[in-house]
This record gives sequence, structure tokens and C-alpha cells, in this order.
Amino acid sequence: MHIVIVGLGLIGGSLAKAFTKYTDCHVAGIDSDPATVEAALACGAITKEGDNDDLRQADIVYLCLYPQADIDFVRAHLSAFGKHTVLTDVCGIKTKVCHGLCALAKEGGFVYCGAHPMAGTEKHGFSASRADMFKGASYILVPCSAPEPVQELLRQTAFQLGFGRSVSTTPEHHDQLIAFTSQLPHALACAYVMSPCCPEHRGFSAGSYRDVSRVANINEVMWAELFLDNQTALTGELNTLIKNLSDIRDAVADGDQKRLEALLRRGRLIKEELGE
Repeated sequence: MHIVIVGLGLIGGSLAKAFTKYTDCHVAGIDSDPATVEAALACGAITKEGDNDDLRQADIVYLCLYPQADIDFVRAHLSAFGKHTVLTDVCGIKTKVCHGLCALAKEGGFVYCGAHPMAGTEKHGFSASRADMFKGASYILVPCSAPEPVQELLRQTAFQLGFGRSVSTTPEHHDQLIAFTSQLPHALACAYVMSPCCPEHRGFSAGSYRDVSRVANINEVMWAELFLDNQTALTGELNTLIKNLSDIRDAVADGDQKRLEALLRRGRLIKEELGE
């Protein structure tokens, strides 16, 4: 297949490297940074720098930019996409992106199927990308109106790249769950390291500090956009977290051991029941 990857950052670069390592696809890459394109060419992650001809010939185009930038790119290149092309994306929010890209796909006469690879690290940029990024990861499909053969194409391609499972959902359900599983932990990590105790943690910290603080190493431009594009769902999750923390704080402040034990026990039992 002919693959075009737009945006060669952490996820886009990892997709390029995975396609090159695990498939015989022809991979073209597009990025606004010439140095990134040069690095991708030098290590063999892409076959060539992509252009409008590549977009026209592509079997699958992966959009790996920020949410609004994905929409802007497709709008700017609308006439370049082939009618047979499958357009997909890797955005961490879906409602806004799917709405914008579905409308553009209808206008352009090609097919769009949303997706979200549940993989990554706290680092960003092409230099942090790797071919095995997706080993065992979940590949979320947000089909909107994409036909089943297109969904199956993306699903089977994902398995070739190392993904271990695929689930399908709606944009709204995706964004509600991602507010909890992804966005809330990033907000929590940033709030956690803002403590005046944080600079003095060395010598007093171990796994707990590392686990909670890891994703505070954040790309604030991208995550601010993701947070605001999912404003309602994330605000609800933040309110729930603040309420739960307030309950624990109040039990500690009141010296109420029984209430505190009950709150901690509730958390432990939920985690044990989930088994992961």
C-alpha cells in the first residue's frame, strides 16, 4: 500500500518506523520542519518527503497533527486527496475532529474513519519515536459513517504494526472515557509537581513519586488544546477528583480514622475488582 503520514512527531514518527519495519508499504512523510523530514529520511522511516501526488495516490493518509491543524491541513489540501483514499487520524479527542473531518471528507468525496492509538510516552518529537511503540497497545476506531471494509482495513493494518487489540466507539463516548484515562492523569501530574515540596523530593522519593509525576513532562501546547476541545467531559472528571480528594482531606483534617479507612478501602476494593 501507499501510506502518507502527515506530522512526524512521536506518534507519526513511530507509525512511519513501524510501517517500515513490519510491512512492505511505501511510506511518504510530511512535516513542517525540514530537519524532521531529513531525520526520517536518514533513518529510513520514510521513503520520500510527501507531496500532493502522494496524497492523491495514497491508500491511507494518517493525520498526526494537533486537532485543529489536522482539520486545517485537510481543508488546505482538499482537492489533492484521491477518491479511493482512506483518511484517518490519531487525535486524542474525537468529537471536534470527527465533526470537522467527516464534513470535509463528504465535500472531497473520500472516506474518513477516526482512530486513536492508545500509546505514547511523556517525551515528544521524532527523536522519541520508535517502531515498537504500539506493541500490544489498543487501537480505538471511531468509524462515524465509515463502511465496515474501511474499518477492517485500518484494524488489520494496526495489527500489522503491533497493536494487540481494537475497540470501536462513538466520538462522544471516546471523549468521555479519555477525559478519565488520559487527560485527568496529566492534569493531576501537573498539579502534583506544583507543590513547593517537589524541588526537595530527591532522597525522599521512589516509585510513587515517579508514577504520579511522570506525565507532568508535558507538551503544554498540545495538551491545552486537547483539554479545551474536551472541556465538558474533562471538567466533570476534574470535579469528581476534587470531590474525592476533598473527602480524604476532610477525614485527615478531622482526625477521623474510621472515615479515612473507609475511603481508602473503597479505592483499594475498586482497584482489586478491576484486577489491573
